[in-house]
Amino acid sequence: MKPIIIIPARLAATRLPNKPLADICGKPMIARVIERAKLSNIKDILVASGDEEIIAPAQNEGAAAVLTDPNLPSGSDRVLAALNQYDSKNEFDIIINLQGDMPTFDPAILNVALDLMEKTPDADIVTLVSPSDDEDEKQDPNVVKAIVAFDEGGQSGKCLYFTRANAPSGDGPIYRHIGLYVYRRSALEKFVKAPPSTLEKREKLEQLRALEMGLNIYAGVFDEFPKGVDTPIHLEMAREFYRNKEN
Repeated sequence: MKPIIIIPARLAATRLPNKPLADICGKPMIARVIERAKLSNIKDILVASGDEEIIAPAQNEGAAAVLTDPNLPSGSDRVLAALNQYDSKNEFDIIINLQGDMPTFDPAILNVALDLMEKTPDADIVTLVSPSDDEDEKQDPNVVKAIVAFDEGGQSGKCLYFTRANAPSGDGPIYRHIGLYVYRRSALEKFVKAPPSTLEKREKLEQLRALEMGLNIYAGVFDEFPKGVDTPIHLEMAREFYRNKEN
């Protein structure tokens, strides 16, 4: 396998405009995400930028960066467009789609997901989930839940569905979906070419398109749930993380 991390980023955001360039203790958010990604053992990192202003900060942090069409409909489309520009010879066969708004994520999630892909030959896509018994999260539609047929060890399994509802019902934790995807290149190409599916549009979850297409998604368990930045409050929490880290 030859993996590459691709980070889609654009300035337009409803709740936090110019998010990739938001300052976090002296560095823009996109640089902090790259900084964390470099702590994994995956050496190739590419930023798929919808805006020219993101290119220089990404390159200054040591990542490659390409400009993509700002009107692309999703991060997945942006990832594939950047990959095709950067890797016209198809050297990379494993694509890690890392969200550009997780500046405090544990780099170990990248290695856990990549290891699961390597060990699961029939996986088209690999992602991660994190268990929670929090009652508020169970009822929160912003917390996406994965329904997973876990193996005997309970640490990985095939994804059956994703939903914003409280599921599965009954006793036990929910499994919060971590917004990280590892694609086989052929699966990413098939996925982006397909139109949005019925369930995808209903739940507003694009991974359901992959399931409806018959692609196999496997999930690994990672206890720590990465915190994304969507609001000014989240941004201040990220700054506090780095202030504590530097002390």
